[in-house]
Amino acid sequence: MGSILSSQNTQMSKEVMETSLSKAKDLAASSPVFLFSKTYCGYCKRVKDLLKQLGASYKVLELDTESDGGEIQAALAEWTGQRTVPNVFIGGKHIGGCDSVLEKHRAGQLVPLLNDAGAIANNSAQL
Repeated sequence: MGSILSSQNTQMSKEVMETSLSKAKDLAASSPVFLFSKTYCGYCKRVKDLLKQLGASYKVLELDTESDGGEIQAALAEWTGQRTVPNVFIGGKHIGGCDSVLEKHRAGQLVPLLNDAGAIANNSAQL
């Protein structure tokens, strides 16, 4: 019985995965900065707070509030190799999670990325 359900779910999962992957890619490209997040995630909050501090505009999808959030997160894992949130895109390019964003900031690379993507309206962001 379990194997029958597994094979049916695998077929359905492929279709769901394709739909979810397409949605994730469209969302990631829809804004200069896009975060896939969860409302209760402290690492997500840290990245959002940093972006606000830098004056960057961004869009966010809170996966835990979406009916297809689990499928989108699975699609992101397949696409980016990252299973965790936040899953951050700048200029449509995958940046990574909280550690990657904070490391880019510490290295002085985040603000130039945000500027190049058009996420910061003026160049007054503090390093």
